[in-house]
Amino acid sequence: MARNLEIEVSHLTVRYPRTHAPALADVSFSIPKGELALLLGPSGGGKSTLALALTGLIPHSIFARVEGTVRVAGLNPAETRPEKVAARVGILFQDPEAAFATLTVEDELAFGLENLALPPEQMPARIISALRAVGMEAFLHRPLQTLSGGEAQRIALAAVLAMEPDVLVLDEPTANLDPAATRAFFSTLGSLKGQHTILLIEHKLDECWRLADRVVILGEGGRLLASGAPEPTLRSHLAEVLRAGVWVPREYDPRAGRLPPPDVFPPLREPPAVEVRGLRFAYADTPVLDGIDLTIPQGDFVAVLGANGAGKSTLAMQIAGLLPAPQEGEIRLFGKPLEDIPPRERAELVGFVFQNPEHQFVTDRVWDELAYSLRVRGWAEEEIRRRVEQLLAEFRLTDHADRNPFTLSQGQKRRLSVGTMLAAGQRLLILDEPTFGQDRNTAYALMERLRALNKQGVTVMMISHDLRLAREYARRAIVLARGRVVYDGAPSQLHEGVTQRTPRIKTTDYTD
Repeated sequence: MARNLEIEVSHLTVRYPRTHAPALADVSFSIPKGELALLLGPSGGGKSTLALALTGLIPHSIFARVEGTVRVAGLNPAETRPEKVAARVGILFQDPEAAFATLTVEDELAFGLENLALPPEQMPARIISALRAVGMEAFLHRPLQTLSGGEAQRIALAAVLAMEPDVLVLDEPTANLDPAATRAFFSTLGSLKGQHTILLIEHKLDECWRLADRVVILGEGGRLLASGAPEPTLRSHLAEVLRAGVWVPREYDPRAGRLPPPDVFPPLREPPAVEVRGLRFAYADTPVLDGIDLTIPQGDFVAVLGANGAGKSTLAMQIAGLLPAPQEGEIRLFGKPLEDIPPRERAELVGFVFQNPEHQFVTDRVWDELAYSLRVRGWAEEEIRRRVEQLLAEFRLTDHADRNPFTLSQGQKRRLSVGTMLAAGQRLLILDEPTFGQDRNTAYALMERLRALNKQGVTVMMISHDLRLAREYARRAIVLARGRVVYDGAPSQLHEGVTQRTPRIKTTDYTD
């Protein structure tokens, strides 16, 4: 049996500098060749650290103290030259931009092949085959900077597949994908089973649970909670798994779909928080928003949904004033034209959480990141200290207060980015995928916090691919398709509304 093991981890402990506890603690498990294993665990529980250790990025590129042994595809990643590991073990990161090294899609896929010293005449076929596998053949010549988050994720996957590794390590590869693209991705993954040994870190378990041959579950403190066949392993450890905050398939989640519907809408206050009229915007020659009209009253809780590339993030950044002025149209915030609101006043009105949390970090210490906006606003140091300590505790970051924000796990980065936005109490909160990278307990706690703020009169605009969250927390759903509003109404009626208003839109793209 040992000869058929593709991944072997024995007593692995990984500790980062300036941390009180190890990211992984005495972890042991194995995965046979050709199997697909799901790696589950809470946010900050060591999943990404394990992925980095399996690929040799720890310790070659990311400094950490490593104890124990790891063997992947017959190699010890810690003792093998990185280029040799890369030829056998491919990794897809949570943040696709972290993997990009060039400017265009074609060059990005060719980059890895060049590092493998593949003959140039063999590259075009490899590139087209990899793009076809992820449904992105038409993007061959696209600049990477024009891709949506979901499109970038699929291109990053194609770049890994083009190298034809024995082992695939996929760190939440569908995090930025819409529901239809997620299903397509897992269909592709199913076709790759047997051709590769796959370790998949994933939260969208309803779509991929049946693909798995085994499950590896990490608990709190980076310790192995369980490993084995998916169904019996989860059933026998369900209470511990739920207590640790690990996502589980809906059929095992006692909380799924059982939250009460949103409260009745509060009395209208004038002026509206957001007014958008005739908004048209393009990046260079690429149209993104095509005549957007919408009004968001003060105190509303709006979920903005739509397929990748529909214009959701662009609309949010336009409303927040984070992009150049649109080619046409007008945006008003609380009755004032956006262009007439000075940047400092705009920051007092609007809090914004980026899809990629790293885009908003401005300091080299978690504590200072939370304090930054308060210092800019002139808060007294004692008030800042109390507020920062409160936020550190609320977002489970107290033990990471002295770390550099860029060294946190993706889930911890997201919690920090939300915490920095909530520090100063703006009247309009715009959150781009706020539960991305969060474990079950943290995601529900964050949504409950947003609900509480909304009850206090804060207007919330949440971009999400999760229709379940929209139905449970939002009063209103807005669906974008091809840069236009194709549905604006109750989340509970979303499927029917899209069907009636836009028969060309596949309603399955917006179902959970």
